[in-house]
Amino acid sequence: MASRAVSVSAALVVAGMVLIPVTAVLWRGGGFGGLGPADWAALRFTLWQAALSALLSVVLAIPVARALARRAFPGRSALIALMGAPFILPVIVAILGLLSVFGGKGVINQLIVPLGLTRLDIYGYHGVILAHVFFNLPLAVRLLLQGWLSIPAERFRLAATLNAPVWQVLEWPMLRRLCPGAFVVIFVICLGSFAVALTLGGGPRATTVELAIYQAFRFDFDLSKAATLAMMQLLLGLAAGLVALRLAPRDGFGAGLDRQVARWDGISRSAKVADTGWITLAAGFLLLPLASVAWAGVPGLFTLPPEVWLAAGRSVLLALGATALTLTLALPLLSRAGEAAALLGVSVSGLVLGTGFFLLLQPFVRPASVALVVTMLVNALMALPFVLRILRPGLDGAKADFARLSASLGLSGWALWRIVYLPRLRRPLGFAAGLTAALSMGDLGVITLFADGDTATLPLQIYRLMGSYQMESARGAALLLLALSLGAFWLFDKGGRVNADT
Repeated sequence: MASRAVSVSAALVVAGMVLIPVTAVLWRGGGFGGLGPADWAALRFTLWQAALSALLSVVLAIPVARALARRAFPGRSALIALMGAPFILPVIVAILGLLSVFGGKGVINQLIVPLGLTRLDIYGYHGVILAHVFFNLPLAVRLLLQGWLSIPAERFRLAATLNAPVWQVLEWPMLRRLCPGAFVVIFVICLGSFAVALTLGGGPRATTVELAIYQAFRFDFDLSKAATLAMMQLLLGLAAGLVALRLAPRDGFGAGLDRQVARWDGISRSAKVADTGWITLAAGFLLLPLASVAWAGVPGLFTLPPEVWLAAGRSVLLALGATALTLTLALPLLSRAGEAAALLGVSVSGLVLGTGFFLLLQPFVRPASVALVVTMLVNALMALPFVLRILRPGLDGAKADFARLSASLGLSGWALWRIVYLPRLRRPLGFAAGLTAALSMGDLGVITLFADGDTATLPLQIYRLMGSYQMESARGAALLLLALSLGAFWLFDKGGRVNADT
């Protein structure tokens, strides 16, 4: 592992990459601005919906992850990969899928209204929370599933030999270690909710801080208010992250022989029925909107204009570059200081971060000429907290289990990583790389501030097609983006999994 000096230096570099652009926006705006009643109402709603969304996502993920950890069935690997799709989808594409299922003319209402039941209304605060659970439940499931798969098979055998309850001696301690981190990551994600609140919020009562920042930029061009709201959002995200880092226990289960876990604690009929029910409900909730997006996009997929395919190529290059940059930044940041610094990237508004880079670069270069590079950098900063939260538990466990043995053998530097750490980080590294690539592939944020006709990515091209009312081509391009995002995620994730069934 990198020395403490390297870790602290890397943390300072990452912090500077976030705080300097925010400071540029604040300086151009003339300092901090005053906040009105609507801004404080947006802050209260942001905190409430973020906490409730994160709590629901983590609580619902526990039985789903447990069911997936102890059940083996054909297609399990593919189902796990597909269940991660909502989190990696472009927000606007996923919302179209949610509307097709839960909207006024969606599948659910077509089934329940003829039965005399009340029509569902997806707009408003409940729509925002529903969308956030849809996006973040897969992330929570994968984070907790990694925890279940990290419990050595020998511990399950020992529990069976001693007739000890698996939940009490193995699963609950693991959840106490992982749930605080999963909660705070999702909480911080929901703090920055923009597209969800814009499309499903339904008015001022469901306005988030990120949406208020957008309004300050778009309608008032009040950089002072935007920077003030961004700093408030940044402090909230950092406070939540630091609390979670302090509360999360660091104990593990010791070393095993890296064999596949054999589960027999759920062999009863009731356990099988419960696990099947949870997997079925979660798969239906997450996959039905995806199926609707795919079905609607097939006709337009064969008539896509050439600029869409060029934009798709740029998105692939952007995703690969952002993934390489993220993993390069992550390795020296695998410490508490590094994780705290990385939270800055996801805590600050992407709109403010992008505008700050624009202000810094404008005197020297034409912003459009570095659009992809800047977008790659911002995507890497935004993905860092997820990557570190995925990697740190495995690295901490490997250090606790093998530190004394490694020291006695004189292992250090690259030899220590190659022989001890990397084999035990292979699965989380693949998951982290796939997540970063997919998120970067579907990002529609900073690129809108920089891109011209020659640097547009696929999400931006979809947005332009929708703006010109070429809906069939837009749906086809959305299906292409869905396939590329899922493909990138699956390839990296598959490469990192030790066993084909896990």
